[in-house]
Amino acid sequence: MKTAPTLHTERLILRSLTLEDAADIQHLAGEYDVASTLSNMPHPYGDGMAEEWIHSCYNKYKKDKALNFAVTLRTDRHLIGGIELRLDRGNENGELGYWIGKPYWNRGYCTEAARIVVAYSFEVLMLNRIYAQYFKRNAASGRVLEKIGMCYEGCLRQHTKKWDNFEDLMRYGMLKTDFNSLAPISS
Repeated sequence: MKTAPTLHTERLILRSLTLEDAADIQHLAGEYDVASTLSNMPHPYGDGMAEEWIHSCYNKYKKDKALNFAVTLRTDRHLIGGIELRLDRGNENGELGYWIGKPYWNRGYCTEAARIVVAYSFEVLMLNRIYAQYFKRNAASGRVLEKIGMCYEGCLRQHTKKWDNFEDLMRYGMLKTDFNSLAPISS
């Protein structure tokens, strides 16, 4: 199978997902506190769903629609989360989405992973714009976007329905011309 590139940071390795990741994905992403902050994350996360999602990631990659990475610790290669860049090649932009398992929250891993994917987006994929959205109640996600240099672009009020509740979506973005202070890529 054709796979996404591998990206390295000081503490992380971002690599293609494999079927061996399915149990960790089901456990970490399916946790209520993680799933509740993501528009498309199911809860409970049933058996077979992770494998199905991994296959869909390969299909999106083959069609040049998205890059999905397993976020793993550099020390032991343990999966701690996932990050995706959904591509719109015609408009030369991408939408960033991510999650980190709850045991790994508040350690800067999400910021580190997002920073390298944004750098890859501009330096290698030659995109013009990257944007991301998060539920207003998930302030930690907003801090990640601010730390990587994205700018607040607006609030889409009650834009998404998650588990019978309407959620405000906060939108952030960055242009290639804004990109100048991110860490260099190592591969």
